[in-house]
Amino acid sequence: MFSPTHGGRCRSLLTLSLLGLLGSLLDVSRGHTSQDEDYYIRELLSRELYSRFPGPEDPASFSSEAPEPPSGERPGPKTAKKDLKDQRVKSSQTDKISSDAKTAKPGNKKVEKNKKGSLKTPNSISEGEGHYKPAREECPPMGLETLKIDDFQLHASTMRRYGLGAHRGRLNIQAGLYEDEFYDGGWCAGRTDPLQWFEVDARRLTKFTGVITQGRSSFWSSDWVTSYKVQVSNDSHTWVTIKNGTKDMIFMGNKEKEIPVRNELPVPMIARYIRVNPRTWHSSGSICMRVEILGCPMPDPNNYYHRRNEVTTTDKLDFRHHNYKEMRQMMKVVNEMCPNITRIYNIGKSHNGLKLYAIEISDNPGEHELGEPEFRYTAGSHGNEVLGRELLLLLMQFMCQEYLSGNPRIRHLVDETRIHLLPSVNPDGYEKAFEVGSELGGWSLGRWSQDGLDIHHNFPDLNSILWEAEAKKWVPRKLFNHHVPIPEWYQMKNATVAMETRALIAWMEKIPFVLGGNVQGGELVVTFPYDMTRIPGRTREQTPTPDDHVFHWLAFSYASTHRLMTDASRRICHTEDFAKEDGTINGASWHTAPGSMNDFSYLHTNCFELSMYVGCDKFPHESELPVEWENNRESLLVFMEQVHRGIKGVVRDVQGRGIANATISVEGISHDIRTTADGDYWRLLKPWGVQNLSQSPGLHAGQQGVRGHAKYF
Repeated sequence: MFSPTHGGRCRSLLTLSLLGLLGSLLDVSRGHTSQDEDYYIRELLSRELYSRFPGPEDPASFSSEAPEPPSGERPGPKTAKKDLKDQRVKSSQTDKISSDAKTAKPGNKKVEKNKKGSLKTPNSISEGEGHYKPAREECPPMGLETLKIDDFQLHASTMRRYGLGAHRGRLNIQAGLYEDEFYDGGWCAGRTDPLQWFEVDARRLTKFTGVITQGRSSFWSSDWVTSYKVQVSNDSHTWVTIKNGTKDMIFMGNKEKEIPVRNELPVPMIARYIRVNPRTWHSSGSICMRVEILGCPMPDPNNYYHRRNEVTTTDKLDFRHHNYKEMRQMMKVVNEMCPNITRIYNIGKSHNGLKLYAIEISDNPGEHELGEPEFRYTAGSHGNEVLGRELLLLLMQFMCQEYLSGNPRIRHLVDETRIHLLPSVNPDGYEKAFEVGSELGGWSLGRWSQDGLDIHHNFPDLNSILWEAEAKKWVPRKLFNHHVPIPEWYQMKNATVAMETRALIAWMEKIPFVLGGNVQGGELVVTFPYDMTRIPGRTREQTPTPDDHVFHWLAFSYASTHRLMTDASRRICHTEDFAKEDGTINGASWHTAPGSMNDFSYLHTNCFELSMYVGCDKFPHESELPVEWENNRESLLVFMEQVHRGIKGVVRDVQGRGIANATISVEGISHDIRTTADGDYWRLLKPWGVQNLSQSPGLHAGQQGVRGHAKYF
């Protein structure tokens, strides 16, 4: 590197020593920031560094944890063995639930091996002959899809228009039907040449290990990148291209626009910035991408930006994804820990014969107690929306632990409520999504049942039956405004009805549920009935129920206690800014859908059902589960507590026996409920107002027809 001419051998040695000293000082100072810096303004105005990182004159600042390169090449800096060991050590769960449950597999998807047991090479080709063996280190997604990476961290060489800017280049982002100037389905370059790039600023040193790409989400265009290069930098000015041997590595991209393709770097690269440089693209399209970056943040206690945004949990739960067998095992562990308040049962089977397991949490499991309301949470009707599944598994662990520790809030909830948790309505679909992993299933793999049906919208359309009867003045003479019967054609064996849907209906009819929530994913919003517009052909229109004010309250009780749903400053998931509506929306005003579980539950049973969309990412990496639990824990508890809102009582005859199927009406609300087999009832009402209550005709006043009280929290 240095030539010893002009008697300069000593000078060269001195120079090397000084450079080494300066490098050490630079390493010590790396990461120091001022806590008063406004990172967003700096990013917009100058894109200067937020903390001190090596400059262009210091190419040695890049480090890669690589095997020995081929002979003839200079080896790069090595990582200390102790550091490598520390990076491989994972923190163990100290809680009994975690230790009793089945040990998690390394990583978040199945790792393919060849016959000799070695890992498969990345999906890439090289311009040279040399090949490195990949160092498969499992680093999680950095968070483009989950919005952990904000818009100011995404940059691009050019953009076709604002709606196709770098901020839209997130894995699985959706354009929807209305592709417009602001909300389109990916990043698209303004020019079609090999000089275009998409850049992510990690805002700290990060060990980059891989890239996942998709094409543009669009009903009208076919745009995707078929090959690309990857570059890294510490200052966004001097870039190093990832190589395979001595030549630039070219990674194989997508073959169509929806299925994600994952590529591993030949060796992990430590840097702050990473770029994807498209080289070829679909012949009938243009340069458009959706991207996720795999990377592990390097330890940096001085990184103020990271510390001020870090969310942690103190709950000692089993934070990982559970396949069907592991889910059953987890439910069994909870039941064994809390046998006096839990019971496991199944409501039926899936198309592939997997049992639909539920767990009951109550002070008297297995029995309906007079005056005690029944509550349900379901999840996984769309098999690829797995966050809800894991949240319910976490919820049952949490409630068991807290009940045993004497938490008064949980004890009161369990003692006064019969709670049912059904974590996987569509286990067949989940197994499909789980097979490929959390980032590689795209937007829809595993969404439908095995026979191709959307379980959540596979219920009978009772809305049209009721609205037609109302138009003909048949209510209540020929048809009641509640408990609308299921049409005969729907109950025929050859009807297009999923086995899972039939099992749900039987469950809903058997147990007198009062309130329910189905946990879904892909957005951050709570929706409530009606989910179908009254006027045919209208794709979206506000369509309220007679209990619209009650549903508004119930939806807001969940959204307002969620950490993100009502945050007006948060980035939207896809195209809708639901935070402006307090994180809630009438289902039909979002998009119309006949035969929803919510509408069916309201019109056929006493149960008020809502949908909770609990995260932008349908299938988050398991490293995100602790954060998602913190986002939703309070909301899950608060919504359950709403089952006690309103008026409850028992309808009895003169002998004191409960009267079943007595109609309970509230003045001003044209939707009634019925008493259960024991004569008890619960009528959900909005707080701070008591309406006049009436009983079904034919009962005498002296018979104690209604005995109720309002209970407000």
